Amino acid sequence: MVSVEDVLAKNSSVYSRHLIGKTRHLMFWARQRELTPYHILPRQAYILFLLYNLGHKATLAELSRHSVRSINTLSIQMTRMERDGLVKKLRDNPKSVLLKYELTEKGINAYKLSNKMTSEKEIMSVLSEEERQQLISILKKVIGEAEDYKKRTRRTVQSYNKKPVKSKTRAL
Repeated sequence: MVSVEDVLAKNSSVYSRHLIGKTRHLMFWARQRELTPYHILPRQAYILFLLYNLGHKATLAELSRHSVRSINTLSIQMTRMERDGLVKKLRDNPKSVLLKYELTEKGINAYKLSNKMTSEKEIMSVLSEEERQQLISILKKVIGEAEDYKKRTRRTVQSYNKKPVKSKTRAL
């Protein structure tokens, strides 16, 4: 019997995408399992990491740029994290429409706790430092091309989604 891996291996593009997805899924699972006792989700841990390393404050646009998530998705995530007491919303002045999010003391503690987790280090320890650097270089190359592709095709998708404009002239 032929395995799925054997079928996928015949097309290196599809197989590499499959392996990247499988790796992401398994590492996410390990991280989730590790964070569960502390009631922190992996996505929350990532946002906590970003906020902590961006000086404890950031706008949704800044978080979106660094996380490659949409502002709408982040807005929902930040509302939940605010409800959980991990972040708080700030305005530079009362009339400002620009919102920033700041880590609370609970958020800082949650970040420090999540940063001590070892699953990712343990999994990646199978690679030498040189192999990890090669992996980083290769992934950056793929990410760069994917970002370029996204920019190139964005216009196509937007124009496809627009409704045709009806002519205002009447036929005689």
